[in-house]
Amino acid sequence: MGLRSSREASPRSFRSTGSFQDRSYSQEQYWGESYPYEAPGYRNYPPPPQSYGEPVQAYPPPSSGYSQPSRTQRAGGSRPRLDRRYSKITDDYNSVEQVTEALAQAGLESSNLIVGIDFTKSNEWTGKFSFHGRSLHHVGDIPNPYEQAISIIGRTLSAFDEDNLIPCFGFGDASTHDQDVFSFYPDERPCNGFSEALARYRELIPHLRLAGPTSFAPIIEMAMTIVEQNGGQYHVLLIIADGQVTRSVDTEFGQLSAQEQKTIEAIVKASEFPLSIVLVGVGDGPWDMMKQFDDNIPARSFDNFQFVNFTEIMSKNMPQTRKEAAFALAALMEIPSQYKATLELGILGRCSAKSPERVPLPPPVGGYGTSSSGSKSFQSTSFQKSVPPYSGYDTAPSAAPTAPSASLDNQLCPICFTNPKDMAFGCGHQTCCDCGQSLELCPICRSVIHTRIRLY
Repeated sequence: MGLRSSREASPRSFRSTGSFQDRSYSQEQYWGESYPYEAPGYRNYPPPPQSYGEPVQAYPPPSSGYSQPSRTQRAGGSRPRLDRRYSKITDDYNSVEQVTEALAQAGLESSNLIVGIDFTKSNEWTGKFSFHGRSLHHVGDIPNPYEQAISIIGRTLSAFDEDNLIPCFGFGDASTHDQDVFSFYPDERPCNGFSEALARYRELIPHLRLAGPTSFAPIIEMAMTIVEQNGGQYHVLLIIADGQVTRSVDTEFGQLSAQEQKTIEAIVKASEFPLSIVLVGVGDGPWDMMKQFDDNIPARSFDNFQFVNFTEIMSKNMPQTRKEAAFALAALMEIPSQYKATLELGILGRCSAKSPERVPLPPPVGGYGTSSSGSKSFQSTSFQKSVPPYSGYDTAPSAAPTAPSASLDNQLCPICFTNPKDMAFGCGHQTCCDCGQSLELCPICRSVIHTRIRLY
């Protein structure tokens, strides 16, 4: 496609400087309090479909090199243990005010937010129950789950961000798949506050072609690169995603898929940096593997990963402001202890670990921003690649593809994104035979599968 791989090593500076303040922004500037989750039908949020299977069977605890150390394992083993001083941090805060106070008491007067957004194709159908059947990236008069999560976390952390510059990235679309990330702007500059992040998100959505598979490794590696280039300043990586890491049906019991393995390795590596990772799950799920990531990943310097089920919290029958506070609390309650861990471990303010040196791709659209010669950073223009815009977009499930790449994308199985569609169900939707033979419900419309037809 003519794009550079984000694996290319290049001296980049993502150092956030400036004094832009976004304190005047309020929720009412965008949508007031007209959230879709106030609908009566959403309050009675149903449990995940049974087709996901039992979590223990579908997603067993990581084995081999990533199994949880036993109490009898000797300290001299080949694999380091998770330091118990910073593991299983107690959820001991009861309000956003307590979280804010604890952050300040821990010395977190300044922090830096990084945002990563999931643009995989499953977003088109994982809002069947939680977002009234619409794509989770549907842009309209009311905010979608991604916009809500960015707004709530952005407002909560803005008091601690001295420059209010937020590097924002996307992953899982047709340009990045599970290998790269793209920056929101061609010159790789950050967004000025979460209000600009929301506005830029809305600008990008019509131009993105959702794809897959799902891996969180590239965005975590991108965050490590930013932390290193900022001299070891403390950062919070906010990942918002509609599903867990891709696990194909041919992955054997007790084994990890390639995407799972790389994601776990990235989380473990990230614990060598002053970086907290908050994964927010939006949509219908399932989330069993993400809960394992949160609870059972060993071999880390400190407990640096927190998973939050946005849908579960926002579906509760309570006032909108209370739901927002509950979500912010769940997402940030472990930050004070994680920040203290980086202080005690001596990794805050210095770069003892080597980052993967990722370089983001430009957004898959043309005509945005300016290019100039010279070195690039988030605060200065530096990107020289020009990228032709896509001739066809694939954001709506019913939209007919107008480009060959979109046609090819529609011929692939929507579960594994690898095999061609060769099995049809009674509802009319299609997958590959490998994925479809064990399903109980259609992955697109969630109807019970009574008929399977092999296509030739």
